[in-house]
Amino acid sequence: MTMAGNLRKVTGLGGVGGLRKVARLARRRPRVDLSHPARSPLGSSVVNCVTYQEGVRVPGAIDLVDAVRTVRKSGEGFVWLGLHEPTAQEFAGIAELFDLHPLAVEDAVEAHQRPKLERYGETLFAVFKTVCYVEHEQLTATSEVVDTGEIMVFLGEDFVVTVRHGRHGSLGPLREELEARPEQLAKGPAAVLYAIADHVVDEYLNVTDAVQADIDLVETDVFAENGARTDPGRIYQMKRELLELKRAVVPLGRPLEDLATRPIRVVDPEIQAYFRDVLDHLIRARDQIAAFDELLNSILQAHLAQVTVAQNEDMRKITAWAAVIAVPTMVCGVYGMNFKHMPELDWRFGYPLVMSVTALFCAVVYRGFRRNGWL
Repeated sequence: MTMAGNLRKVTGLGGVGGLRKVARLARRRPRVDLSHPARSPLGSSVVNCVTYQEGVRVPGAIDLVDAVRTVRKSGEGFVWLGLHEPTAQEFAGIAELFDLHPLAVEDAVEAHQRPKLERYGETLFAVFKTVCYVEHEQLTATSEVVDTGEIMVFLGEDFVVTVRHGRHGSLGPLREELEARPEQLAKGPAAVLYAIADHVVDEYLNVTDAVQADIDLVETDVFAENGARTDPGRIYQMKRELLELKRAVVPLGRPLEDLATRPIRVVDPEIQAYFRDVLDHLIRARDQIAAFDELLNSILQAHLAQVTVAQNEDMRKITAWAAVIAVPTMVCGVYGMNFKHMPELDWRFGYPLVMSVTALFCAVVYRGFRRNGWL
């Protein structure tokens, strides 16, 4: 029994009947934005299923199996199937229809993958990490700054299957933009892959710009007059969130380089020029993140230096006041020894004289420390 047969046996969704059930769900399903936490208002992972001929969307409801057969029979156009967090059962029949590799299917269902590009026969499997800037009124030691998700893309000569994980990164607006440019869609499934990569990388740049504003705010607070009192947890939190952004951006460099330079059958050479432009944008985002990391290290070191200086200032003041207080302490200690024969004990003006001399010495010591900047 084949792997597809095993999947069909386990899930009960294999075969044309199961695929038609999925297609009917897609046909009845209205276009919705799944950026909210709920997986789907209708309980299905299918977001949209569309056929394109010469870059133009085929109108009306379609059956997934019939659409794939029509496209393959005519040799023109392609099918774009969009899914949101599908289960293994929901994905089994689709994997059989498009002959997707079991390892890639497992990655698409389980998610939590690094950005990568893999080839399984005539099918291309790409993973993109999506990022979203989390708005917050004030940056604290526990503020969430960057939220991440994933988009997996299965690419063949006549189909595109996109699998999205996370609460953001909806491809609905991107699909509408592509449909407004039929000449771009006419270049085939690779045009969709380029549009997704460009959309993801552009969002990287938007997030880095927003993160820069937070870093500038932290830098301003650290170098303010009371910068030593700034909570260092804010700086560590920014570094943690920056690390999350770095994990999404940096590993994508190699896959985009392969798409831009290496010959791939399902990617038209004309489209590869567009991937070079996306790679340039990714390098810019990567350089910004590296610069942010270095800047945060410098801010943290400056903050620690400020704390050390402030502590030294406090110790100098404490020491100076201790020296001032040492004068009356010494005088009181001498006259508190309770000897019977001591100078000026029986003199009428002895007490005022001792107090005056003590105050004078305290004033001299205080003035000396004040002149030297200790007080």
